[in-house]
Amino acid sequence: MQQHRIVVIGAGYTGAIAAGRLAKRLRREDVAITLVNPEPDFVERIRMHQLTAGQDLTPRPFSEMFADTGVELKLAKVTAVDVDRKTVSVAPVNGTQAAEELAYDTLVYALGSGWNAQGVPGTAEHAHEIASRPGALRLRERLAGLGAGETVVVVGGGLTGLEAATEIAEARPDLDVALAARGGLGDWLSPKGRGHVRQVFAGLGITAHEQTAVTGVRADHVTTADGTSIPAAVTLWTTGFAVHPIAEATGLEVTDTGQIVVDRTMRSVSHPDVYAVGDAAMAMGPGDKPLRMSCATGTPMAWQAADAIAARLTGGKIPKTPMRYFNQCISLGRKNGLIQYVTADDRSVKAALTGRFAAVYKELVCKGAAWGVTHPLLGMPARPRPVVREPETVTRARTAPTDEATVEASA
Repeated sequence: MQQHRIVVIGAGYTGAIAAGRLAKRLRREDVAITLVNPEPDFVERIRMHQLTAGQDLTPRPFSEMFADTGVELKLAKVTAVDVDRKTVSVAPVNGTQAAEELAYDTLVYALGSGWNAQGVPGTAEHAHEIASRPGALRLRERLAGLGAGETVVVVGGGLTGLEAATEIAEARPDLDVALAARGGLGDWLSPKGRGHVRQVFAGLGITAHEQTAVTGVRADHVTTADGTSIPAAVTLWTTGFAVHPIAEATGLEVTDTGQIVVDRTMRSVSHPDVYAVGDAAMAMGPGDKPLRMSCATGTPMAWQAADAIAARLTGGKIPKTPMRYFNQCISLGRKNGLIQYVTADDRSVKAALTGRFAAVYKELVCKGAAWGVTHPLLGMPARPRPVVREPETVTRARTAPTDEATVEASA
């Protein structure tokens, strides 16, 4: 039997986990797993605020991560996906080779997301982003060139905004750091959580502009909806993420935001030979609510997709990975943090951990996330199984419903 060709595009948390987990689940002689990524090492995206503030992160080369796994790493940029021809077009990043097409039998789409300028005038030209390592390094260099007393404005009061503002303020107490939030500061948190964030902001001297919508960005200031001008030698934009535009151009069924619509096994509802994980996918969680873009969401999605693919190829039963939340882990500089406990559908409850212990907790979570990429079975023994057949569901699913009940029955 010819090897089943699995192509994974994107090697962030979700893509790298999916590729590694598939390599552990399936016999090497039965499958050819190719992981496409433009960078040779793993990027800890949840630490980009630390990189921005001048800290150096531990190198994590894929050559070591996937040594002796059978996963082939192709350093290239994905330029297109043809779901009808079942090919991925890639352009090498080193410029010494020609562009090529990779044929697949199963595709795992994990291209993730980037920053979202929200269409605000001047943002693309004048604001910085830390949704990528190149963006974080550019901001790091810009901050290093600022003199004492200059102002840094962080736009966006979500998790990324809170972490970036506190990290920069702690590392550079000589700068005037401010944060502009559409709502109240930490308004989704519990009373204890909100109070702690305010306390940390006060201690670090961060100015909070609450109920403030930024409507324009210039080289030296931002403008708010009420016409106020806030000085900004540097503006950092953290108002959310936008998915990679390739998904919308593929012919896959996507949402209004460009996320690929998937079933409970992370399989595309329109093209069952395609699985989508992480920020690129629209998956539903408890209460039938969409899962938010985050590492906490993407990791179990990657487990579910890899296990579903392996089960369908080997004739096994598809396991169900719980898609729920337990807490939100927020670093507030290197010495402080907040662990906000939440319901399964991500609503804050009264309980929260704060202070130094929360900072240690968050650091362990970050280290655990990176460890989980290198150990995709979380330390459990690998028992690769033989591929016994091509997925029978691929043909049927093009004309049959793809809800979870149908998927389970057909597997």
